[in-house]
Amino acid sequence: MENRYLLEIGVEELPARLIGDALSQLKSSMETMLKDERIEYTDSETYATPRRLVLIVNGLSEKQLTLEETVKGPAKRIAYGDDGNPTKALQGFMRGQGIGIEQTFIKEYNGEEYIYGNVIKEGKDTFTVLSTNMADIIKSIAFPKSMKWGGKNIRFARPIRWIVSILNDKVIPFDFEGIKVDKITKGHRFLGSKKIEINSVDEYFSKLEDNFVLVDQNKRKDIIKYGSERLAKEKGGNVLADKELLDEVTNIVEYPTPMIGRIGEEYLSLPEDVVITPMKEHLRFFPIVNDKNVLLPYFIGVRNGNKEHIETVIKGNEKVLGARLEDAKFFYYDDIKLPLEDYVKDLKNIVFQEKLGTLYDKTRRIQKLAKKIGDYLEVGEETQKNIERAAYLSKADLVTKMVDEFTELQGKMGMEYAKHAGENEIVSTAIYEQYLPRFAGDELPTTTAGSILSIGDKLDTIAGFFAIGLQPTGSQDPYGLRRQALGIINIILDKRLNLSLGDLIDSALYIYVDEQGLVFDYSSIKKEIVDFFNGRIKNMFSDMGIRYDIIDGVISTGIDNVYDLKVRADKLNQYINENGLTDVLFTFNRVINLAEKTTSTKVKRDLLVEEAEIQLYEAFNDIEEKVLSCLDKKEYENALEQFIVLKEPVDNFFDNVMVMVDEEDLRQNRLNLLGKISETMLLICDLSKLVK
Repeated sequence: MENRYLLEIGVEELPARLIGDALSQLKSSMETMLKDERIEYTDSETYATPRRLVLIVNGLSEKQLTLEETVKGPAKRIAYGDDGNPTKALQGFMRGQGIGIEQTFIKEYNGEEYIYGNVIKEGKDTFTVLSTNMADIIKSIAFPKSMKWGGKNIRFARPIRWIVSILNDKVIPFDFEGIKVDKITKGHRFLGSKKIEINSVDEYFSKLEDNFVLVDQNKRKDIIKYGSERLAKEKGGNVLADKELLDEVTNIVEYPTPMIGRIGEEYLSLPEDVVITPMKEHLRFFPIVNDKNVLLPYFIGVRNGNKEHIETVIKGNEKVLGARLEDAKFFYYDDIKLPLEDYVKDLKNIVFQEKLGTLYDKTRRIQKLAKKIGDYLEVGEETQKNIERAAYLSKADLVTKMVDEFTELQGKMGMEYAKHAGENEIVSTAIYEQYLPRFAGDELPTTTAGSILSIGDKLDTIAGFFAIGLQPTGSQDPYGLRRQALGIINIILDKRLNLSLGDLIDSALYIYVDEQGLVFDYSSIKKEIVDFFNGRIKNMFSDMGIRYDIIDGVISTGIDNVYDLKVRADKLNQYINENGLTDVLFTFNRVINLAEKTTSTKVKRDLLVEEAEIQLYEAFNDIEEKVLSCLDKKEYENALEQFIVLKEPVDNFFDNVMVMVDEEDLRQNRLNLLGKISETMLLICDLSKLVK
């Protein structure tokens, strides 16, 4: 019979967002422990409901693998006495390892003979190993925020109320600060038994299902997904797809039953986001739309229970949603009594950050920064006017009643209110797009104005927080600066914007000095921000499959045009992977190392006296214009191909010319020649960063 182990950690309701990571940690810790303890197994599975984290390990071996190892003991000179008998040193070694004299042998180590022992450690049974380690496995699960309860020393996201620990049909006991560890679990909080005895791992799932708990989250998800789709089809619609919402709802119910409710027709005249946001964000309902994606007067809710009295539950949900939508309706019609621009002055009363001023101050900075970006990109006059107008109105919706109540609607309501006030489509859309992307994989701005406004808004925040010393540290990033930096990079790449990151950072920091009178170490802060962006660029490019050394090589060129770096890295990555550069790297590393000894690239032809240096000089002159032409066309792989033609004359130069001669003029001229070659190479890629 296959050995199976079950661990169930019974808790008060866990927040849905914490479940996925907790299961991942539980699985990883268990597999690491089994490996360290030499316990073989087939596979492991994890499951969860809001009230339990579950781990099942299949195919466990009966005991640890027997360990055979050679252990070094004392030196031979102190291991035996003059009479040839073992000394206390050798006796202690054998006693400590549990071996006899017949299991020892002599072996030389670093010129001296030592006693070694052949140690065989019989494996402990799996029951004992699990009993010894499971408490630590549970304690190893870390959460962003943990709590203590009942005077216990352990920390967890929510109080642990019971633990099931079974190997096949036997309880694996362990001490967990008084929390009972046995084979008793609990069913659904309202529909199931409060005491269910699990006599074997094989009956675990069926017994809980009999008590209205579907442990397998994938089964719950399928019931929600396909049940919701069926109900929506009956009304001639489709469920508005939302993977995050589906995952969340799956993790907040133990026995899902989809149900369909109705929305009052009077609310459908509101902007769709005003209706959808309370549904999804506050009540976890799924909207229903027709084939044209227009909202229909229905919603899907998911009950944590069976179908009994479902009509009463539906009416209750309709009533709760109706109250939320009635509030939204009031806020909307009250907000539009004034044009959006009338709200701008109220931003003076809202602090953005204590040292960085109000939201009105931020608005002014964004206006200036967005204009500079527009000028840099040479956008048209009409586009520049739209950017300026959108920047002026960008934060106005934050002081409306609707956004105050439903903060998720920031930007979206700005767009709606701008349209209602007669602003043009570009301005209205840009107000919404300033917040894009909001998370990994989110949509990106579609308009030039929205892209520029988004970059300006995010860069203003990054520059300001770095200037006042609130940079991300380690895994801590409370202000989401990494996410905002990634947003900027994604927009630049998506829109293929030729922007100098250094110039943008300069502009953002200068505006803080001009507008806020902020005092900080400019050069230090700029370097920190550049390094911060480079860190994000490296991670992003690496995720795209570009070699890390090529990423380092292109970033080391000092070029800060993100789009150019991506094109360059892509082309060089493909070229080098296909052609290799093993023979070239050593040659040009020598060039770079010597080039660091000069600050000039001015070469005097009349000081070139050796044939090999003349040949190198002429070979470089032959390829220089070709390389620069390729760079202008962003044909980086061709530029590299032209440049590596210099390998042979460079090798010949090093073989036949002494660079560091006593004559200063000759020495400096040769260093300058190498400096010129190095300078041109750095326009392509820093080859010294590449590995064989």
